[in-house]
Amino acid sequence: MRQRRLMNQINVVPYIDVMLVLLIIFMVTAPMMQSGSVNLPSVGKAPTPPAQAIEVRLDEDLSLSVRERAKDGKARKVSEAELLAILEAAQARNAEQPVLIAADKRVRYEVVMNLMDLLQKNHVQKVGLLVQPGKP
Repeated sequence: MRQRRLMNQINVVPYIDVMLVLLIIFMVTAPMMQSGSVNLPSVGKAPTPPAQAIEVRLDEDLSLSVRERAKDGKARKVSEAELLAILEAAQARNAEQPVLIAADKRVRYEVVMNLMDLLQKNHVQKVGLLVQPGKP
């Protein structure tokens, strides 16, 4: 009687076939997948800002200034605490008081987002970004 020998090798041919089929499937379907693109708004279609809005200016040196369009319309430099006090008083008068952030284009995006986050944490409901209309 013959005794069976234990086979100590793995047959990888079926695995190679499966991998080649998967590779072909991915190569065919990859061009059909849509890439994630972000549609940014055009500044040529920028709406006119509200006349009673408070404008928070963020300069290139990261200094803050406030301009109240409804009052004198002059910008004055403020600290972060003064800014929050001004906005809190404005929110007490009108809970729907719009606030526009006018950041210099050389200011990092992260700094602008941190300012927006600070305003939202202090219950400013209407926060927008001010842009200059482009040429049509």
